[in-house]
Amino acid sequence: MFKKGLAEALGTFLLVFCGTGACTINEITHGAISHVGVAITFGLVVTVLIYAFGNISGANFNPAVSIALWLGQKMDSITMIAYVTAQVVGAILASALLRYLFPASQFLGATLPSGTHLQSFVLECILTFILMFVIVRVAIQEKKYLNLAGIIIGFVVLLEAMFAGPICGASMNPARSLGPALLSGEVNGLWLYLAGPVLGAIVGYFTAMYLAPVKN
Repeated sequence: MFKKGLAEALGTFLLVFCGTGACTINEITHGAISHVGVAITFGLVVTVLIYAFGNISGANFNPAVSIALWLGQKMDSITMIAYVTAQVVGAILASALLRYLFPASQFLGATLPSGTHLQSFVLECILTFILMFVIVRVAIQEKKYLNLAGIIIGFVVLLEAMFAGPICGASMNPARSLGPALLSGEVNGLWLYLAGPVLGAIVGYFTAMYLAPVKN
């Protein structure tokens, strides 16, 4: 359990450091990376981390995913609590390092709604629904896709960040949003990025299981 928790903490640290690091560098360089570059960074880092940590902890790196798996009885309570705690700690440490490296940054890659709160909440629910649905299909139900799971899931993250990022930030991950918010002080609408992804992941999991239940 310690190794699994450490893997989740380290994986989430690297996800937040690289992903929100791209946002931070884009901010302080006035667009050198661009929105497209940020979306690609998130997709690539998710892909790499799934292959690096998948056989250790399952590569959740996301409290919404862990909570959905727990409710679906794919994870026990102790493991879920350990994973979520590790993910939050990893995200906060990554944001703390980015704050140290880039003190001029105002946002540190924080996810902030550019439209209404309702827009961002609905988008976060739907985006995470899609992400969780795909995770269930390629990593739990269809074992023939397991070797491609990292690439497929990474492309889902890239796709969703590409089209929805300018409106809601395309978080899909409470830890990814919590770390930058706490270290930057930009907490406007933070609840959207905690509740929306969790709700979307839960509905995504049970929808996938209903449509194509795993056969014993």
